[in-house]
Amino acid sequence: MTTVPTSQASPSAGTRDGLSSSVRHWLISIASIGLSLIVWHVVATSIVRDPVLLPGPLATVGVLIRYLHTPYPADGDTLIGHALVSMARVLAGFAAGSVIGIAIGALMAGIRGFRAMVDPFIEITRPLPPLAFVPVLIVWFGIGEAPKIILIAAGVVPVMAISTAAGLDGVSKDMLNCARCLGASEAYAMLHVRIRAAMPQIITGMRLSVGLSWTSIVAVEMIAATAGLGFVILQAGQFLNTSLIFSGILIIAALGLAIDAALRRLQRHLDPTMRP
Repeated sequence: MTTVPTSQASPSAGTRDGLSSSVRHWLISIASIGLSLIVWHVVATSIVRDPVLLPGPLATVGVLIRYLHTPYPADGDTLIGHALVSMARVLAGFAAGSVIGIAIGALMAGIRGFRAMVDPFIEITRPLPPLAFVPVLIVWFGIGEAPKIILIAAGVVPVMAISTAAGLDGVSKDMLNCARCLGASEAYAMLHVRIRAAMPQIITGMRLSVGLSWTSIVAVEMIAATAGLGFVILQAGQFLNTSLIFSGILIIAALGLAIDAALRRLQRHLDPTMRP
């Protein structure tokens, strides 16, 4: 009788354990969402009983479906159109801020003098809310697309600079020494060794920046915009259309989750330790 060695049987067992853990995680998440919807429905129908103060989930979904193909306001766009406008602004500002922030963080990690020069400005601007710059940006650039994209980028740059510099500083010295022994220059080591090894930390900073981007764009669309999900939420609030407000919030949450899921997938692809 042939016995299967433990070393050969263990990988499949580990895979089964990983799959069962993943399935268990998804089941818990789905159950949590279902329980939240039930609590929302009970509170809205049995405790509050006022659709203006708190519409139920069914009413919210009904309004959401309605305005997916009905313009709001009447001379405006559908929720899909408003969502695409906000998404385009977020992606443009997020991309610009990420590129600038990663470049600044790489220079901070590679050049100590540059870090000493830039670090005070990063620390000063990081705690400042981006919305504080909205009036100035409107004065400088008007109410077009430029101030909205600049506002998002301004909030993303400090986060990406700090996360990039921290990730690069955490790269093992032995890895860098090996690269130098093989003839790698400082620039090559930075691009192909340090940044590659720091990608998990950089992507974590990108995930944090996405949330800041949505916060900024929704707020600025409430102040100076004629389209976008923030504009829809403000208009719905003025007419006490709470169901539409919740619909806009749900769309923002869904888009944010979609971007975050894409970044997590990218992180698993770039980081071998996160692969199943």
